[in-house]
Amino acid sequence: MSKASVLVGACVLALGMGFLGSTLALSRPVVRPASSDYTFLDPLIEVKSLLNRRYVDVPDDKTLQDGAIKGMLDALNDPYTVYVPKADRREFTKQLTGEYVGIGAQVSQQDGWLTIVTPLEDSPAFKAGILPEDRVVEIEGQSTNGLTIDQCIDKLMGEPGTQVKLTIERKGQRLELTIMREKIKTRSVKGFHRSDADPNQWQFLLDPQNKIAYIRLTQFTPQCALELLAALRSVGADKGELKGLVLDLRGNGGGLLDEATAIADLFLTSGRIVSTRGRAHPEIVVEAKPEGTLPDFPMVVLLNGASASASEVLAGALSENNRAVILGTRSFGKGSVQTVVPIVSSEGELKITEQGYFLPTGRSITRKDTSTTWGVDPTPGFYLPMSDEQALELLRVRRDLELIRAGSAPADQKWSDADWVLAHLKDPQLTAAVQALRARNASGTWQPPGATENASTTIAVDELKRLRLDRERLARALTAIDKRAEALESAAGDAAAAAKTPDLWASTADLTGGVLEIKDKDGNVVATLRITGNDLERWLLDADVKPAAPSAETQPADSKPADNKPTPASP
Repeated sequence: MSKASVLVGACVLALGMGFLGSTLALSRPVVRPASSDYTFLDPLIEVKSLLNRRYVDVPDDKTLQDGAIKGMLDALNDPYTVYVPKADRREFTKQLTGEYVGIGAQVSQQDGWLTIVTPLEDSPAFKAGILPEDRVVEIEGQSTNGLTIDQCIDKLMGEPGTQVKLTIERKGQRLELTIMREKIKTRSVKGFHRSDADPNQWQFLLDPQNKIAYIRLTQFTPQCALELLAALRSVGADKGELKGLVLDLRGNGGGLLDEATAIADLFLTSGRIVSTRGRAHPEIVVEAKPEGTLPDFPMVVLLNGASASASEVLAGALSENNRAVILGTRSFGKGSVQTVVPIVSSEGELKITEQGYFLPTGRSITRKDTSTTWGVDPTPGFYLPMSDEQALELLRVRRDLELIRAGSAPADQKWSDADWVLAHLKDPQLTAAVQALRARNASGTWQPPGATENASTTIAVDELKRLRLDRERLARALTAIDKRAEALESAAGDAAAAAKTPDLWASTADLTGGVLEIKDKDGNVVATLRITGNDLERWLLDADVKPAAPSAETQPADSKPADNKPTPASP
């Protein structure tokens, strides 16, 4: 695992921040099951009845119900179709919409105590004077030491208008605070630095001299298109004053499809944005409209391998309509749309894949095991990857800048100096984007900052390197397993034979072109399969099969036991 991946995995848990890659559409009314659906349920009901009457312990109905639903969804082999039980709906909604009821703070656990990472903008925590690194030692009189972070979050969240009492430890002193819980909506639109005058606000005009703005969109949450429009208006984009925009979609895993299309429509006067279709849906084509389109200015969109779903809809629409250049690396490749449907009978929810979306050219960006291309690629000449070390440093700087601190900024910081800002942010992709915009405005043409060779080939080579490295790591792990197995075989002695992987047939046998017959318990042939390769044994080892005991008549003479009795079958 890369150091950048380790950092991301170790990032603090945010109250209402972040969501896995999904593009979501509005739900439709639940349709009553057809008669065939009830027939499908017959064996499930029979199994449930048998368990109730004959299982050794009394089964828990709720556990069985959730397990049955999960089993059906697992069989689809679709990680984006998931069942959300009633108990998890609050957390699911928080991740989906960025909205929840609480005090509004990012938290982590340090030395066993709940610790504030940062209050959120305009939140009750911010208004109460909560600061980064504050240790929350008690919630409603109960110590947080020994509680899990989820248990602490449950205590902080609640109903709007209710109060929660906190004991805060700050620099050796304890403070008692009573905070009113409110509905929190995390902001998805961020700039390059918080305003010195008001830390609730972000600065977006990165290069004042060249009128170049920077906006980072972290997730497609409800109303984020309006948030982004407000940020653009703050730098004069609606008045024709803006001369360049860097729109950062790196790490944005998706969200609401309608918000992505609304943002694309801000920049496009005409042309297709996206189309969606599915088995239960007719094709829907979303076209850009001239009304409300912002004045034209050069744009660079930043993408990476964690840009997924709605991010790819937006980036693909801007790229394929020649409205923006894409800089960075190829996006993730998730081209499906999920709908969240309430399950009234269980008070849960089903997030189900119902449609696929297609870019303006009609191309699906879905990544499969057999895909040679996927996702949205950088514009030719704008493929610019970052090393793990560079990504790690970028995340460290970004995390520090997101903290809301008390007091004025250090005197040595020069946030109005674009070159100082770019050096401070330690973001080579952003630096390249700003330089490209400066050159575009000076010469009227784009000057590629990256490699000019075939980007698809370069991306394939980079992906192949990572896969081969993963395979090498697995090979080393298998070597370690083999060494451990040898040691255990030595310790087990003759008894080790009982743990041997069954050998279904001689390894020298060439099965390609052969035939596999499947018989039922009465000896009737139920299927005859043509064997197309020699990997059959490897897959059968995990199946519900084992070697059958050969009879004395069919067993070769030189393999019969000395007493000429048939070899007994394994139990």
